[in-house]
Formats: sequence, structure tokens, C-alpha cells
Amino acid sequence: MIRSMTAFARGSRNADGIELVWELRSVNHRYLEVQPRLPEDFRQLDSAVRQAVARRLGRGKVECGLRYRAAGADVEALQINQNLLEQVLGAVAQIRQRQPELREPDIMQVLSWPGVALARAADLTPVQEQAMALLDETLEDLLATREREGARLASLVESRCKLLQEQVDRARKRMPQVIASVRERLKARLNEVCDNLDEQRLEQEMALLAQRLDVDEEMDRLASHLQEVQEVLRRDEPVGRRLDFLMQELNREANTLGSKSADSETTAISVEMKVLIEQMREQIQNIE
Repeated sequence: MIRSMTAFARGSRNADGIELVWELRSVNHRYLEVQPRLPEDFRQLDSAVRQAVARRLGRGKVECGLRYRAAGADVEALQINQNLLEQVLGAVAQIRQRQPELREPDIMQVLSWPGVALARAADLTPVQEQAMALLDETLEDLLATREREGARLASLVESRCKLLQEQVDRARKRMPQVIASVRERLKARLNEVCDNLDEQRLEQEMALLAQRLDVDEEMDRLASHLQEVQEVLRRDEPVGRRLDFLMQELNREANTLGSKSADSETTAISVEMKVLIEQMREQIQNIE
């Protein structure tokens, strides 16, 4: 299935006073580039986030932003080092016995003594596991969005392929008239400069001219490339690069038709072809 590289998805989870929000944005890119934006407490998930995205996406620049909030919950738990506290208080008591005039320290001064109060970081492993599970869900939404947009892009490309095929058929039908018109112009020109026109020489010149003007091979290749485009659109794999290559080949054949053009209508056909090919190329830039 064709997927677009341009999409957005948002996933959130709010339970037990913990809020997690993922926002995923993807745009077109030549390769897969993952940019995790994680809170400090989730930095260790950077590699896991990249791997999770790579398992599902083949191309695109993907920004993965995570927001975390622990409402009403302490991120860190305060612990008291009882042994050290008793030593500090014992030392204070000894000093007070020797110098009673000294002011007693307040509670905050005791707690600020190095090592008395210990802040132990809360175990965020369960929350990190929830974050990765939510990322998987949000990636599924992103994929669904990319597939919906991809279906629209595929439809646009297919419609341009049909229009381009019509121009190919139009060029094929036009060629006999072009050759006949060139023949009449050449014959009239020769009649102006020659009293006795050599019909055999005229036929030889027309054979050479017709060979130079012949575009059957270009039209065959255009039709073949168009068929290949439609077949590629039905593949269940990243096809953006192959489609981009086919656009280059289509444009090459359209340019050749223009260079061999011998009348204004054929030139117009070539121009119309290149317009349609450019329209397809613009859409294909967003296909994974």
C-alpha cells in the first residue's frame, strides 16, 4: 500500500496521576531520520524510540516529542540518613555543653548537612514502559494517516497517468499527418527551386526525414513506463524512489518528442506531457 511521508499523530494517556503525550510529525526525506525529543528522565529511551519507528517506517523525517507530567506525585522521595543524623545531633549536643551561649541550629540547617537528607529518584521504569506502549499505539495512528494520504496521492498519480496515456495516443495518431505535411512542404519547396523534380530523390529524402521524425520508440517507452508506474503503485513496500526514477525516464521521452517535433500540435503534446509528469513528480516527492 502506498504511504505518504507527510502525517501527524497524537497519543495521550492519563492514569494514576501520570500524564503521557506523544506527538509524532513526519515529512518527506530521502532516508529515514528519527528525531526523538524526550524529557530528561526519559533520555535512556532514545535508542528504543528510534528502533520502534524504524520497524514501521521506511523513509521520512520523523519528530517524536514526548511530554510527561506527574500530577500530585513526587518524582523524588526524601529519605533521612538516621545514623548520620544522630552523629550530627550528638556533635551539636557536645558543643552546646562546652559553649552553652551558642545558638542551637534549626531543623533546616541540620537537614542541609551533607548526607543527612537523601533524595532518592522514583523508579520510572513502569512509566517508561507505558510511554513505549503508547508510542506503539501512536505509531499505528501515524501509519493509518500516512496510508490514507498515500491512497489519495496514488489516485492523483493514476489520474495523471491516464491523461498522459491520452497524450501518447494523440501523438501516435498525429504522426502520419505530420509526415504527410512535411512531405508536402518539402515537395513545394523543391518545386520552387527545381524545374524537373526528381521523385526518386524526393522519396529518399523523405525516408531519411521520416526516420529522424519517427517517435514510435519514444511512445512505446512512454507507454511501458506508464504501465510500470501503475504496477509499482500496487506494491506493498516503499516505492517512492522507484517512482521518482520512472518520472525521470518519462520526462526524458517527452523531451525527445519535443526535440523531434515538426509541427505546433506535436510541440503542444510534448509540453502537456511534461506538465503532467511534473505534477506527478511533485506528488511522488511525498510518497514513502
